[in-house]
Amino acid sequence: MGFYDDHYSSRGRKSKSRKPIFLGVIIGAVLVLGIISVGQMMNLNGSAAEEEAETNQQEDEQFFASESETIDLDVTTDVTHVVDAVSDAVVGVFNLQNTSFWGGAAGQQEEGIEAGTGSGVIYKVEGDRAFVVTNEHVIQGSDELEVSLSEGQRVPAELVGSDIWTDLAVLTIDAENVDTVADFGNSDNLRAGEPAIAIGNPLGPRFARTVTLGIISATERSVPVDLTGDGQIDWNAEVLQTDAAINPGNSGGALLNIQSEVIGINSMKLAQGEGIGFAIPTTIVLPVIQDIEQYGEVRRPEMGVIIGSLEEIPSYHWQETLNLPPEIVTGVFIHEIIPNSPAADAGLEQYDVITALDGEDVEAAHDLRRHLYTDVDIGDEMEVTFYRNGEQMQTTVTLDEQQETM
Repeated sequence: MGFYDDHYSSRGRKSKSRKPIFLGVIIGAVLVLGIISVGQMMNLNGSAAEEEAETNQQEDEQFFASESETIDLDVTTDVTHVVDAVSDAVVGVFNLQNTSFWGGAAGQQEEGIEAGTGSGVIYKVEGDRAFVVTNEHVIQGSDELEVSLSEGQRVPAELVGSDIWTDLAVLTIDAENVDTVADFGNSDNLRAGEPAIAIGNPLGPRFARTVTLGIISATERSVPVDLTGDGQIDWNAEVLQTDAAINPGNSGGALLNIQSEVIGINSMKLAQGEGIGFAIPTTIVLPVIQDIEQYGEVRRPEMGVIIGSLEEIPSYHWQETLNLPPEIVTGVFIHEIIPNSPAADAGLEQYDVITALDGEDVEAAHDLRRHLYTDVDIGDEMEVTFYRNGEQMQTTVTLDEQQETM
């Protein structure tokens, strides 16, 4: 027992003396390795943090640098090119009418009072005179006329002539301060959906050369017009329709295409509602102003008929009243024949339906007027194709000068 005890005791003492040293070595090594690892991790984290901070600083510097830089944008568009090219050719037109002091007593002084304003377009310079086209209703009843130019100068204007049927008039002014002249385009080339730019003086000179943008809503519109104010339709104006805003004062201003060409003269007189404006197409404007320049009025050939388009009456009248064959769905019917007119002399009758002039199809009233006013002259012989009682016939009309009836 003692031996065992002694043996056990001696072995136990030997073990106790070595174990703490061995464990200490291991623990120390582990601590050292841990310290090294932590240090390395701290170094790595420190480097990452420094790199991130440096990156953020660079981004901040770039951001603030970009904020302080001047940004240069090109905002020039096709529309601004049009405006720059044509705007100075659009003028204000002032209708002055004389009013006497003291109720118009004899011998009292008269003064020109501004009775209305509108717009106009300078389209030609010839010698020392510049020519301006505007609406007839803008200058109607005037005793004096004035025009305001792009720089604000207000100069006297002279009336060359006007035409109530197309609502057009021509004025002249001194060309001294005129620098820009508008060019005319061909309104026959227009298509619905094309851009349309209106420039004019809506609501008077405070809003001179206002620009509005829209589209060509329709290229051929026939708009009934009461020219005498008696509530009766006297004329069907053939016009362009646009949704470019046209307000009072825009009358006589320019409707332009994207090529900076005038394709119509705006007419507020024909306005029908919001978003619907009308302009007189250049195919009508050009021959009218040429006649006014040459004769002081428009000289037109005349057939001597009052007409309407088939599309304007219920279709059952086409066969029941006009006796048309079923295949004829377009044309112009004669509502009335003027006595002793070229049409009467040629044998045309009421309810005849005209389908062609000189071999060119006539589908509506504007086709007939366009042929009369642009393709033939006073004194010309014109071949008329028409239907009477279901039978196609032809006759020749010798055109006279249109007689003023208003």
